[in-house]
Amino acid sequence: MSDASTATDEQTTNLTAGAPVPGLPPLTEQAERLIATGALHGERRSLTADELRDAAADLDRRTSDGALLVVSEQALPPRTLVPHLRRTAAGQERDGFIVVDMEDVDEFVPTAEAEVPDALVYAIEDPRRGDDMRNWSPAEAQEALSGQGRTPFTIGEGVHWALQVREVVDRNACYMMIGSRRRKAKGFDSRTPALWISNGTGRDGRERRGALKLGWCWWNNRHTWLGFASGARRVG
Repeated sequence: MSDASTATDEQTTNLTAGAPVPGLPPLTEQAERLIATGALHGERRSLTADELRDAAADLDRRTSDGALLVVSEQALPPRTLVPHLRRTAAGQERDGFIVVDMEDVDEFVPTAEAEVPDALVYAIEDPRRGDDMRNWSPAEAQEALSGQGRTPFTIGEGVHWALQVREVVDRNACYMMIGSRRRKAKGFDSRTPALWISNGTGRDGRERRGALKLGWCWWNNRHTWLGFASGARRVG
């Protein structure tokens, strides 16, 4: 894990449940929330606000209530979206950030278990934080999710969820996104992406205390405060 020696400083080490996750609004409302962040004006600019609105309206007719709207990482990479994550700490708004030892975040790609549609905009139904899998290793969680017919979130999906619902990342109830991994010549990098709340220790810096951070943990490690975000299916 990034700054592994301070793992117990990042979150307390009990299994106290986080607050229930609020439901998601209609996809058309999620589109407006995303547009309001200004993230679509990033360097790639391959998707306009009107195109996003049209896609969300179409998906709203074809998906169940509570689905999550996602813009493909090809159009809106996590590196562009993470700084738009907001969390209030000590009376101040903190911006999300990527840990310094995950600067190769763009090299993490969807796995076979996270089959992403070939579409600029899609939805993922029945998102769950995976609180019941806290203190499991990613390997154990992947096996369980496959057995349940569920698909793990990619980095982009996990970041979109935190953008739409701030409360989804909570103390003692954060999540990993094992649907994204970095390929190597043989197998995968052992780093596994996760979203949690910084305590401002180590290289994060005190000014980031309470901010959302995109970091990583080792594939075979367990953490009592990290679940595994997953969905029922993707609709593109």
